[in-house]
Amino acid sequence: MLTDSDLQTIWLTVRLAGIVTLILLLIGTPIAWWLARAKAWWKGPVGAVVALPLVLPPSVLGFYLLLAMGPNGPVGHFTQALGIGPLPFTFWGLVIASVFYSLPFMVQPLQTAFDAVGERPLEVAATLRATKLDAFFTVAVPLAAPGFLTASVLTFAHTVGEFGVVLMIGGNIPGVTQVASVRIYDYVEGLEYSEAHRLAAAMLIFSFLVLLALYTWRPNSRKWS
Repeated sequence: MLTDSDLQTIWLTVRLAGIVTLILLLIGTPIAWWLARAKAWWKGPVGAVVALPLVLPPSVLGFYLLLAMGPNGPVGHFTQALGIGPLPFTFWGLVIASVFYSLPFMVQPLQTAFDAVGERPLEVAATLRATKLDAFFTVAVPLAAPGFLTASVLTFAHTVGEFGVVLMIGGNIPGVTQVASVRIYDYVEGLEYSEAHRLAAAMLIFSFLVLLALYTWRPNSRKWS
């Protein structure tokens, strides 16, 4: 049976993943659209930066984010000037770190979906006097709906499973920054294997159900050309 502390940890994890997914939908959509349509030479470097968290060790990303958001870092100076204080070891510090770490899981599926839309639907919309913004929201977004579903689910699931970055930025503060992955690590470190098993099994079942929903309900996508 999960304890009240475990349930609090799971709620914190789900809340973090939900907020990060919503933020990345707002940030990642224009980035993915630009990457899908841009012809500029710097499209490659931008794509590489977006994909960097896929290959970068989480501890490396967490270390540099910790320096940037700490009291002596540029972000830390800015947040302190606003009266917010340093972000490390706070929930919103976790949110910012997770946004960076999960960015490719939102952008890459969306970029693939926008690539699959092709040019023809947008050209047809232009002949009907639709502006670029209208064409994006009334043509590209509906056609890329499967990509939005995939990107959102993968981003959510990836954020739920984060460990290295959240431990570097958030530490292990119960009720504030102690997410499920860190809680399981605590149990294992304390040789409390039965408690670790219960929480790990709960997260395993949850993750499976999330992915099952994605693969069961994802609509078929077709490329227009």
